[in-house]
Formats: sequence, C-alpha cells, structure tokens
Amino acid sequence: MKRLSCFIIVLVFFSAFTAFSLSNISFAQDGKVPERVTVALPGGKAPEAPDGPYEATWESLKANYRVPEWFKDAKFGIFMHWGVYSVPASGSEWYPKHMYNGMAEEHKRKWGPQKEFGYKDFIPMFKAEKFNPDEWAELFVEAGARYVIPTAEHHDGFALYDCSYSEWDATEKGPHRDLIGDLAKAVRAKGLKFGVSNHRIENWDFMYPEKAKENDLYDPEYASLYGPPQKPGTNSGMGPSQGQTEGHPQNDAFLEEWLARAEEIVDKYQPDLFYFDNGVNYRSLDSWKLRFAKYYYNSAVKWGKDVSLQTKSDAYLFGTIRDYERQSRAPKNFDETYWQVDDPIGHKFGYVEGLQLQSASNVIRSLVHNIARNGNLCLNISPKADGTIPEDQQAVLKEIGAWLKVNGDAVYGTRAWKTSNEGDRWNFTCKGDDTVYAFSMKREEDEAEIESLETESLGSKFAGKIEKVELLGKGELSFNQTEDKLVIKVQTDGTRILAFKITFEHL
Repeated sequence: MKRLSCFIIVLVFFSAFTAFSLSNISFAQDGKVPERVTVALPGGKAPEAPDGPYEATWESLKANYRVPEWFKDAKFGIFMHWGVYSVPASGSEWYPKHMYNGMAEEHKRKWGPQKEFGYKDFIPMFKAEKFNPDEWAELFVEAGARYVIPTAEHHDGFALYDCSYSEWDATEKGPHRDLIGDLAKAVRAKGLKFGVSNHRIENWDFMYPEKAKENDLYDPEYASLYGPPQKPGTNSGMGPSQGQTEGHPQNDAFLEEWLARAEEIVDKYQPDLFYFDNGVNYRSLDSWKLRFAKYYYNSAVKWGKDVSLQTKSDAYLFGTIRDYERQSRAPKNFDETYWQVDDPIGHKFGYVEGLQLQSASNVIRSLVHNIARNGNLCLNISPKADGTIPEDQQAVLKEIGAWLKVNGDAVYGTRAWKTSNEGDRWNFTCKGDDTVYAFSMKREEDEAEIESLETESLGSKFAGKIEKVELLGKGELSFNQTEDKLVIKVQTDGTRILAFKITFEHL
C-alpha cells in the first residue's frame, strides 16, 4: 500500500485539469500545458533531517565533510543505466524523450502512434525476468570493482526501487520486485560498497513533445508517471546551460516531492554514495540541496558510515565528490580535489542494439590516468531489459579484472604521487613512505627508462636510493639507478600497460 492512494493523486490531477480538454488533439491545438501534478506532503514539505553535526549550510559542509578514505582506496567502480528505456533499446537511454521528438516517426513505424503506444506501454515489457543479483555481484567482484552505483530513477520517472510516493515503480509494475534493494543486498554480501543515482529532478520537462503532438503524455490516468511534462524554457529542468544565470524551472511543490523521494532512498537503502545529475546544478536550488545533504550526512552519522554525494560542475560548493561525465572531460593533470569520472563501456549509457564497446585496454588506460591524477573511474555498463548483462560487456569486465588481479597492488589503496605522469609514457601512484608504482603506457622492450625518479626531486618522503624494482605479476628485475634516471631491465610478456613496483630504502 503506497503512502498516498492513487485516488488522491488522480483527484489532484483532475483539479489541475479543469481548464483543459482531456483530448491530446485539443492540447496540441491550443498549446496549453497543464500544471505539474505533485504528491501532497504533510505541510507541503519533505520530512525534516535528523539532528547531527551537519546543518543545511555551506559552512557546515565545509567544516564537517571529508571524502571517505574507502572511496580513495577503491579506485574502480561500476555505474549502470538500466530501466524501461532498455526495452526499445534504440537511440539511447533518452528514448522516452526522443520517441515524442526526434525519433517520433521511427517509434510510430515500429510500435505505433504515441497516443496508442506511449512510453508507459513499455513498462509491462520491462520484466527483468533473468535478473540474478548474486550473479551480477560475482561479476563485479571478478571485474575488480569496489563499488556499484545503479540508477534508482532516471529522467523517465520510473523508479527501480520501492517508492512510497508513486505506483510507477518496479515493485508494482514491470518486474514486480525491488531491483535496487535486491542488488544492494547482493553487492554488499560480496563486500562491495553500494550507491544510487537519482535523476528525477530532470523529469520536470524531459519528455515534453515538440513533434508527437498526439500522445498519451497528458492523459490524467498517467499523471503520476508523466507529470505531465512542462514546456522547456531557457531554464530547463536538465540543468543550466553554460553561463546561464536564470533560476530553476521547477515549482516548490515538485522540489519538495523530489526531496522527499531522495530522503526515502536514503532511509531504505543507506547508500554509501548518492549521485545527482546535471539537473541539480542551479544555484537557485541550493536550499533544497543543502537540506538533502543535512538529511543524508546526519543519517550516515547515525549508521556509523562514511558516505558521500557525487555531483557535477559546482552543484555543491562543498560536501561532494566532483564527477565528470565521460573520460574526455576528465582532468588532464593532478587535481587536489578528489574526483571521479563516469564513463560508458559503450557509445551510449543505456543498452541499445549494436552497442559499440570500448576495449578493456582502453578502460584500463583511463583508470590508470585517473588514479595518477587523484581520481577514480566508475565504468557504466548497460544491462538488457530481461536483466542480463550482455556477454561482450562481461568479457570486457573480466579482462579488466584479470589485469587488476595482477596489478591491483599499484591501484587499490594508493594515492597520486608528486608527479602524475612523465609525458605520455609513464603514470605514477604511491603507497606509504617508500613505494612508487610506475605504469608504462607504451609497450616496453628490453629496457625501460624513468627520468622522474632523479634523486634530487624525490622529496623528503623518499630516501632516494632504490632498494628493489619488481614487475607486478613477474617478480624482481635488475635495474641501474643513476642521478638522473632509473633504467630497468624488462621481462616483457606482451602486456601493453605494465606496473612496476619501486621500493626505496627507509629513511
């Protein structure tokens, strides 16, 4: 039984619709957009945050928040885009938007007119009947991942978790199971950290129909799924454009419901990470964002857990891990503020037919670049609607895991070294006061030379004199250390990215 009955939601919708015809054709002709329907909250507000050290201010976040050490140690995570949009498996995870716009004609040809076959009609087809969370968790461990972040709700407004604020969730429709809860249990049983991604704030105007004027989006029966979508303006729900100073488009009632939904995810799943997309980037949303941070972080204090928000750009001035979408946007040099990249394994985030995958070696290269520059890599995978992870994606994950099994000592628990890279040939991490790891980014032959280890620039943490050099997975190597470089005799096995463990004499 949901917190609010469907009757109340529909009643509210009809009251908002009194000035409008229920005909989609009429809507298309007069151009009017009905108001957004929202859930009635007690006092019109989301629940208050629990007491604790955090207050809803930037000063409080700056004083109390620290990036969790476990996150800095973890280095490699799994992100995923999985949902109703995996059923049509076309275009991208933005299919619910495109089917009423740029892909409108394609949708009509394959599925029928949007008024007769709308996005809601994909939901019964999203069955996840082959979803085995224990098998997924085992695969993630084999891949070498240390944390997992599924999308609890994407832009489409369908929740993959047990949502008390809507009947449009995976427990009542589609799979008829709590996908987020089941995956959280399986992942944590394997010792991995579990986070969630929440994109609901973008749902405000995401599916507005510019082309498919005859559609199901304004049928009051589906108001609690569709919204209905509002007409985008210069200040879109997808987030501010570059240099934009206007405020957010969402009304207060929508934002209070958004906050209440996010708080419920915190209470039900105790996520170790909580990711928000670009829609929260407006400065004018700060009061809601700060209230959520207070709720999440004070809750985590009660749980006895170190957790973190993850956001893009300057959405949060303090109290978050900065995320960069796609590896191409990652910092090119060391950044003192710890960060993360979320990068898709394929050319799209959600599953589409013909998904073009990255090679495992390309993913490994990105991982090494990031950890040498003070960041993590969270690799997005794209499961199918039936709950399976395609074999070709599994193969890439397993190849990454095989490399990490050999070279993990140079990855997990390390920190960026004083020199992140030496040209395009070497990247570095370090551990403790006496160990530097050097990753060769080009295939080595008989000898490998490293100039960043000259004795005068090592710094006080290192004694300067090298005790031994090892090739991870192979053992000790002979070497020659001079004042200006280290020359290593390489025993190559054809692997492109090798990791050398360089141990210095103790001070």
